[in-house]
Amino acid sequence: MITNDEGIVSFKHKIIEEVARLAWNGQLEEDYFEKLVYQLIPGPKATYRCCIYKERELVRQRIKLSLGKNPSPESTSENVIQVLEPACDECPIAAYVVTDNCRLCMGKACINSCPFGAISVGHNRTYIDPAKCKECGKCAAACPYNAIAHLERPCKKACPTGAITYNEYGVCVIDENKCVQCGHCIHSCPFGAISSKIYVTDVVKEIMAGKKVIAMCAPSIEGQFGADISMASIKKALMKIGFFDMVEVGLGGDMTAAYESEEWEEALKEGRKMTTSCCAAFINMMRKQFPEQFENNMSSTVSPMCAISRYLKTMYPGCVTVFIGPCVAKKSEAQDESIPDNADYVLTYGEFRALLRSKDVNLEKVDDNYQEASVWGKRFATSGGVANAVIECMQERGVDTSDITLRKCAGGQECKVALSLLKAGRLPEDFIEGMMCPGGCVGGPSKHKAETEIIKAREMLLGNADDRKVLDNLENYPMDKFSMYRDGHMEE
Repeated sequence: MITNDEGIVSFKHKIIEEVARLAWNGQLEEDYFEKLVYQLIPGPKATYRCCIYKERELVRQRIKLSLGKNPSPESTSENVIQVLEPACDECPIAAYVVTDNCRLCMGKACINSCPFGAISVGHNRTYIDPAKCKECGKCAAACPYNAIAHLERPCKKACPTGAITYNEYGVCVIDENKCVQCGHCIHSCPFGAISSKIYVTDVVKEIMAGKKVIAMCAPSIEGQFGADISMASIKKALMKIGFFDMVEVGLGGDMTAAYESEEWEEALKEGRKMTTSCCAAFINMMRKQFPEQFENNMSSTVSPMCAISRYLKTMYPGCVTVFIGPCVAKKSEAQDESIPDNADYVLTYGEFRALLRSKDVNLEKVDDNYQEASVWGKRFATSGGVANAVIECMQERGVDTSDITLRKCAGGQECKVALSLLKAGRLPEDFIEGMMCPGGCVGGPSKHKAETEIIKAREMLLGNADDRKVLDNLENYPMDKFSMYRDGHMEE
């Protein structure tokens, strides 16, 4: 799998692994952190940056992120996504630059088209003054030789909500009022300058304290590590490092689909359009950019992650729930105080692997037919999977779904278009399934392999699952003992 930060991603995960080792040994103190800095960057020559001093400072900041803290001690940001400023200094500040294709033509179309006087004649080509340029793009459109290039920085290009700008020094700035915590910017940065807060050490502390720490593995985990690594394989590895138990969140998919289907049925009768409630980044987009639709059109059912967390806290009062998945936005959902009894911590797949390595545990093939979710719940991870499961539940109840129309959105732009149509009263479909990642959760920012590889392995694993029905499956669980609504209220 190729990402813009592929050259340094293993080093980023190595830092998480070593900090986790310190946590297991009870060595989360400044002296040990500084020793780790010099252990990872011994010098005298730099490996990734211009000098070892910058490399060491960035390791210090990544250690802070691995402790769930902001990288800068002056920062009071509560955002999950954070910028490591020392790493963000290699991108060009200018958005439009003149290339060698410039012929210094007599017509001077670029100069004549610029309304800000930002372009002048240089020695071999024209020159754009970045202090005057307003990035309107008229010069690039006017040039007959296509000599003016638009250098859109990769983090900004990846952001679906326009949350990324730059300060006067060209350093990335995240507008937290626009950021939906999707994490798409993280692996788009070729310099590893954007990352997220990490809660591996918190999980280790909970295990070391003797608490019942229970893992909740996202449906997309099947296929992430190849066709030989099943849910049973992952459960065995987690138990080895001290987890009390593991539950597949596909079961939460069954729970969410069952309750959301009741909302859809009611909305159909009322002629009211609705959106799904599973993707945390999609919900963040609605809350921040489409607040009226968030209040009036979003399903009030909790996400599968929250459903399983509430189920476990009902079964094991005082337990600690840890969600493991491909999603950075789930970290923000876990911290949302308006959703009680949600996951206590969220780990991405990369963080999960680093945690396993910190205890020298590997994922191994296990011959076990462990299954808690229906195939419908398991397929929540792919685009269309949520809507298909909801419709399946309606059909299991005998509801006629032949006239239902769906808009399946996968990716920020598709979600934005659908919500804009809903806001304008021009959405032709009955329901929106919103997922901020192309392909759904299997294409999440922290996926372990390329999406095509994951899907191939997933199909082999899902082919071994039985054909249990969603509603029949839920007969085995105490659904009347916990709330399936975001605000936590119980039905009377």
